[in-house]
Amino acid sequence: MGLMPVPPASSPTRPSGEILTLGGGGFSMEESPLLDDFLLSLASRRRGADGLPRVCFVPTASGDSTDYQARFTAAFVGRAETSTLQLFRLNELPGGLDLRSFVLSQDIVYVGGGSTANLLALWRLHGLDEVLREAVAAGVVLAGISAGMNCWYDGSSTDSFGPLAALPDGLGFLPGSACPHYDGEAERRPAYHRMIGTGELPAGYAADDGCALLWRDGALVEAVSSRPEARAFRVEPGAAGQVTETPLPVRFLGTSADSASDTRPGPGSAT
Repeated sequence: MGLMPVPPASSPTRPSGEILTLGGGGFSMEESPLLDDFLLSLASRRRGADGLPRVCFVPTASGDSTDYQARFTAAFVGRAETSTLQLFRLNELPGGLDLRSFVLSQDIVYVGGGSTANLLALWRLHGLDEVLREAVAAGVVLAGISAGMNCWYDGSSTDSFGPLAALPDGLGFLPGSACPHYDGEAERRPAYHRMIGTGELPAGYAADDGCALLWRDGALVEAVSSRPEARAFRVEPGAAGQVTETPLPVRFLGTSADSASDTRPGPGSAT
């Protein structure tokens, strides 16, 4: 069964290019490398001097957590040429590059979890949102987990303010709203349904921990997972205030011998 077609966004403000949004999983939440390997496979446009893809980690949402950065570097050692973009330490960009030149020199920009609201505020203050818009259109793959999933859509479900709340103020690179950790936190699903049902958020997409959605030129290409049971859904308002939840086909990236059942929260698990 193929993925239900989702039409490209009609808004002229949405950039072209590839974006991978992780509901949870990856190096910060599980031992399985499947989702991170899949992300690396998307980097084919440019390579670093050693033939490895250039991957930049953006830990803004976690307040540039040094532990989060160290775990990123450890997870990708030998598989990528890694760097970190710290908005709190822009004077430390390598080679004296400015923000735009640094981001455009990457193959992948991987955004960590934490506070979606704080991430958006800081990115806009520094103009990083517009730099990323230019970068993805130029062929840089954008990706992110949790808050790093939320930020690319029109809106999202977030706990940036404490209790789960609607944040209808995303970057709008992708259409609709987003909900990560759909199966990983008990309140995620009912809260997202409520937000969709009341109109606080537009119809959108929910992803379990261990599941990611790949977008290309504003169209949803496929859902992939590091766990056989991880799921993804299209969630939209129905009749009489009800909400319709439609499962999307999900392609498991591993084999029957693979297991990523030790999913665990990391320092960027808030969204």
